[in-house]
Amino acid sequence: MNVKKTFCIILLFLILFSTITFVSADDDRSYTINQAFIDLTVGNDGLLHVDEKYDYAFDGAFNGVYRDIPLKSGERIENIKVSANGAYPVLKESDDNGYKHLKIYLYSDAAHTQGIKDCDVTVYISYDITNVVTLFNDVGELQYKLWGEEWDVGVGSLTAKIHLPGDKGNEYFLNPQEYNKSSSINGDTITAQTSSIPKGEFYELLVLMPLSDFNNATYAKHVNQNGRDMIMKNLEDSVNGRNFWNTAYIILGLLSLLSPIGAIFTYLKYGREPEVNYDGIYERDLPTDDPPEVVNALIENRTDIGTPNMKGFEASIMSIIDKKAINLDTQEDIHSQTNDLLLTFNSKEELSTNEKIVFDTLHHFSANNILNLSALNEQLSSEDNAKWFMEKIGDWETSVKNETNPAKYFDNTGSTIIMGIGLIGIVFSIIIAILGFTTPLKNGLYCIIGGIFLLIFSIAILLVNEDIFGKWTEEGRLYYLKWKNLKKFLEDSSLIKEYPPESIIVWKKYLIYGAALGIADKVYDSMKLQVPNISNYDEDVFRYHYYGGYSMMSAAFITGESAANPSSDSDGFGSLGGGSGGGGGGAF
Repeated sequence: MNVKKTFCIILLFLILFSTITFVSADDDRSYTINQAFIDLTVGNDGLLHVDEKYDYAFDGAFNGVYRDIPLKSGERIENIKVSANGAYPVLKESDDNGYKHLKIYLYSDAAHTQGIKDCDVTVYISYDITNVVTLFNDVGELQYKLWGEEWDVGVGSLTAKIHLPGDKGNEYFLNPQEYNKSSSINGDTITAQTSSIPKGEFYELLVLMPLSDFNNATYAKHVNQNGRDMIMKNLEDSVNGRNFWNTAYIILGLLSLLSPIGAIFTYLKYGREPEVNYDGIYERDLPTDDPPEVVNALIENRTDIGTPNMKGFEASIMSIIDKKAINLDTQEDIHSQTNDLLLTFNSKEELSTNEKIVFDTLHHFSANNILNLSALNEQLSSEDNAKWFMEKIGDWETSVKNETNPAKYFDNTGSTIIMGIGLIGIVFSIIIAILGFTTPLKNGLYCIIGGIFLLIFSIAILLVNEDIFGKWTEEGRLYYLKWKNLKKFLEDSSLIKEYPPESIIVWKKYLIYGAALGIADKVYDSMKLQVPNISNYDEDVFRYHYYGGYSMMSAAFITGESAANPSSDSDGFGSLGGGSGGGGGGAF
């Protein structure tokens, strides 16, 4: 149960994480940048002039927009000018931590008294930057982010024009390449158009220019070394690395399909049941003389065939009562106006090994050789008592499993393989989903989709019955079918009416094995149809069920399991993305 809850929490976390969007502090407002236009002019003196234009669409009330421009060592911004269409702008600028901060207040009136609301505004920003163009001994270089990864939102499209000081010998590169929609160079002008650029991504220009295009370049950065080969190597390494990860994310996402393919192969090879010569529909008599806890382990607990569950423990109690090793009595509880169920312990000499463990487990909580079963739930609310109880349950499960010899009846090769596929799938799904969520690359979406799909599939195959991918042996298949047909018979009250048991002895067997098969209540209801005054029979097995012993033990087991496991409080030139400019902005 705890494992299932953990899986569900992990799944819920991923689903919530995949749908979270970061919005402004006010839930009733939002904005988009539909288009951006960037115009760069590289002077032969090394000065870079920048013109930026942003088309904002505001939904709700806003005070303005801001623009943060990072500056590398030695870079300086001058001659800042701001204007707008659709609003009246007021600029406030500051410098802090290597950034030029531009805060542009937008007003809907010329008197600057009213902010903007539900409108479209085009904002223009222009400025000059020095020491951005770099002159090496063999080439001039401009590496500049036309769009930065620090914007609060993405942009629908970006159009860029770059005017160069010369019209010959220029080389340009635009990255990341997946955002390139079109680009060209005509004389001394480069033109580029992008697709939408998501939040957290950048778009960068790298231009190599002949040194002869520059004259007295006092506004450029000078580096006394050759730069072309270094720049091209860094660019190639960065682009190849990005392409590698884009491809890797697709492959990682597609690898999630290997899990269902492996599951199908496992089922076809290990999960198909053998043919047996049996075509019965119902079984009226007990198919074998196995004790009820063994039948429970093989038939009822299909998630771990061969290991009994609490229904088998209940059936063992009823079997012990039937053997007179425990006597049953009742007494009225004057506080609750109900009957307490009292178990008196006799000799255990005639009991099986499994039954002796059950006997000793219950006897441990008795006083003067009498256990008030109605109070067991309260005793098991103690952590020490609960841990002891669960340890004894574990001893009992091991004992039953050793007697059952599940390998004789069931081949769990396929279910073991599926368990491995499921556990590895959960780990792998979380890893690739985290990679998808944390990468700015758009192909990370393949990892997110693949990771969520794989997580759901992996959890599902871990929760399916063990006999879906495992298979019964021929002997086990026959055993399973016969006991399932007895269960069908016991569940069908009309059939029991047609074939009524001849004696109380048979009814007791039906009730005990019905408990092992998880249908004790249905069997008891059918018995009452045949023998309306069944509670008057001086048979402790019937009285145990009549006075709620079955439900008392179930509640005690749940309490013990919970109490036993308490929750605790607990600067490379040419390298992709290394250019000047960029930064980000938003609205406030």
